[in-house]
Amino acid sequence: MAPVTLTLKPGTAWSDAWQRCRAVAPEAFRDDRVLNLWASAWKPDGRALPATSPVDGSPIAGPPRLDAPTAGQAVRASLDQHRAWRHVPLAERRARVAATLDALTEHRELLALLLVWEIGKPWRLAQADVDRAIDGVRWYVDGIGPMLADRTPLPGPVSNIASWNYPMSVLVHAMLVQALAGNAVIAKTPTDGGVACLTLASALAAREGIPVTLVSGSGSELSASLVRSPEIGCVSFVGGRDTGARIATAVADLGKRHILEQEGLNTWGIWNYSDWPTLTSLIPKLFDYGKQRCTAYPRFVVQRTLFDAFLAAYLPAVRSIRTGHPLAVENPEDPLPTLDFGPLINAAKAKELADQVSEAIDRGAVPLHRGSLAGARFLPGQDTSAYLPPVTLLNPPPSSPLHHAEPFGPVDTIVLVDTEAELLAAMNASNGALVATLSTDDPSTYERLSPQIRSFKVGHGKPRSRGDRDELFGGFGASWRGAFVGGELLVRSVTEGPHDERLPGNFPDYHLMP
Repeated sequence: MAPVTLTLKPGTAWSDAWQRCRAVAPEAFRDDRVLNLWASAWKPDGRALPATSPVDGSPIAGPPRLDAPTAGQAVRASLDQHRAWRHVPLAERRARVAATLDALTEHRELLALLLVWEIGKPWRLAQADVDRAIDGVRWYVDGIGPMLADRTPLPGPVSNIASWNYPMSVLVHAMLVQALAGNAVIAKTPTDGGVACLTLASALAAREGIPVTLVSGSGSELSASLVRSPEIGCVSFVGGRDTGARIATAVADLGKRHILEQEGLNTWGIWNYSDWPTLTSLIPKLFDYGKQRCTAYPRFVVQRTLFDAFLAAYLPAVRSIRTGHPLAVENPEDPLPTLDFGPLINAAKAKELADQVSEAIDRGAVPLHRGSLAGARFLPGQDTSAYLPPVTLLNPPPSSPLHHAEPFGPVDTIVLVDTEAELLAAMNASNGALVATLSTDDPSTYERLSPQIRSFKVGHGKPRSRGDRDELFGGFGASWRGAFVGGELLVRSVTEGPHDERLPGNFPDYHLMP
């Protein structure tokens, strides 16, 4: 049978998305660049960097990077907004945030299409990212009253510095809840992608009177303003441990409120387990978005005597993973494809991971599975340099980054253990994690071992996630610093209560669980 020739779904080209953005929010999109938003105005300042889509390497809009002095002006202007907004009655804040959610809902598909082009999310996951932001904030709009009882906004705006992988359901969600609680909000666009999506969402919020500041720039250039400025009331960060540690040092020195979500090696343990069909059904879901998630599971810790049964359940599932161009269809009228993941965030990341895999194998890791792009869904002749098929390695050497760090890509590693002590040591390899799972047939074994796993959330035979609405979220060890969030805690983290209040979280002088 001759191979099927795919084509780009009509109406989904980057040029189509860009023209729609200019029509929806002409104040924020100009010619071939996005603008920065500060002092309640869209400004054509900053040096626009070139950018390419991970989907096919084609040019897209890049971030207009500000210099440090201009960022300082933006922060001071945000403080002026904050001082006015904190006195706006809650009923009016709720109405404005609700109107913003209605606007986001109206332009849901455009926001999702931008996520496909800018960060490579498949259509299903891009829509889910937008929907989770909207639905999550609606929950707060409906229930914010009791959460704010006897609480007041922070003395200054909240500064948000987030990674590129969840612009809507993490960053925009946090910004709107922070504003609902009475704070002006500042956000730095991620360097690696998402600037157009965030610009459109911010434009829709600004139209409703939400005090949003959106700026672009390098972390090193803007850190003094967005982290250390005395005007900032709280720093909210989502990203890697190296950057997070530098921010943690700065905010600790200044005694500033902070929420720092950092990466950890999330692990899945297998011990005295036999429900292999359930595990097989879960494996493809763990590859959503190519494991470019803070709650992905890249490490399996497996009881040695179960290794053969584990492989029999795991390998058929990982071989079923579907990847390719997220907007490629066989016929123009076909729906967009249902994929597990598309490209990684850029070609450099794909090469970095491929090099790490090769180096680990050279140093003794055993390749159990190496996927191929040969059968993936691509357009004729398209750039595929950002795509990496799934890889599974047994026993990565201690010298490899894959042994101790989160790969942030579709690379699984497996470690074999013989005792419960080894199981726990291997599951706690990264000094704290956000999520973990232990698959065991015996509930009493789970109850005994799960408290010893250094993870904020531990699932019994099923994956855990950040959660939505009223589900708390945080991390143990080096995976989290500062206040925990989720549900009422998100509101508490960006408001002030009694003068002697101790917020749940990991702080320099105490650790308090909710």
